[in-house]
Amino acid sequence: MTRRIRLIADDYGLAPGVSAAILDLLDRGRLTGTSCMTGFPEWALEAERIRPLCGRVAVGLHLTLTDQPAVTGRSSLAPEGRLPPLRSLALPVLRGRIDDRDVHAELDAQYSRFVEALGRRPDFVDGHQHVHFLPVVRTWLRSRLHEEADRPALRGAPVLAGTLAATPKVAAIAALAAGFNRSMQHAGFTIFEPLAGIYDWRRPEKFASVLQAAVEALPERGLFMCHPGHVDETLRARDPMQSVREIEFAVLASDDFGASLARAGVAIMGGEG
Repeated sequence: MTRRIRLIADDYGLAPGVSAAILDLLDRGRLTGTSCMTGFPEWALEAERIRPLCGRVAVGLHLTLTDQPAVTGRSSLAPEGRLPPLRSLALPVLRGRIDDRDVHAELDAQYSRFVEALGRRPDFVDGHQHVHFLPVVRTWLRSRLHEEADRPALRGAPVLAGTLAATPKVAAIAALAAGFNRSMQHAGFTIFEPLAGIYDWRRPEKFASVLQAAVEALPERGLFMCHPGHVDETLRARDPMQSVREIEFAVLASDDFGASLARAGVAIMGGEG
């Protein structure tokens, strides 16, 4: 029997080169789908480009609360109109220094931009730097999306055992995600789990082996997250994760990767999952 896994690319909409690379991989059938960042000026154009694929591939919302301009402008979340670094977000949120209402307003705005541009709700929701695991975002997911008849799926927690885990980074993210899968399933959400693909992107040579381990070990419908892209001036101005995106793209587009899927008896799921 063929085992099907999900490959989802983060950061569609971050920069034109990132979006172009993701569209290329979607066209090659090397991805299940992608999650979209909707806060940038180019979002309307990028939405036009991916709209024809909606329904055939999974198109989700990549909730963004760090390092980029805030759609809602200045607030306790973004005093100067720019979202804080992750290290300046989690603890202040937990200690009440950032108003939950400002966080929810930013998430509402990003969600609305997705729906307005694509004319549909997202197939799934995840978070840039895993911010969807934060308690304040969990509350928003329940209150904003719970009542929708076709509510989106959610990206779940990473694997903590076996060949897909065993790194401090995975353990830290798993700690942040503690209880997420169970509580959100109880609230009626479908969870994409288990999650693989977390590695130190400052060591891009690791990506191919991390991907191969996932191909060999992920269960049916398991999820591998990735960040392919082409580096352009917009990306250089917005995000420190740059040349590694080219490496991820090259690996995912390669004949070797296609052959490894065939050897493992694995197929990449389409948007129906």
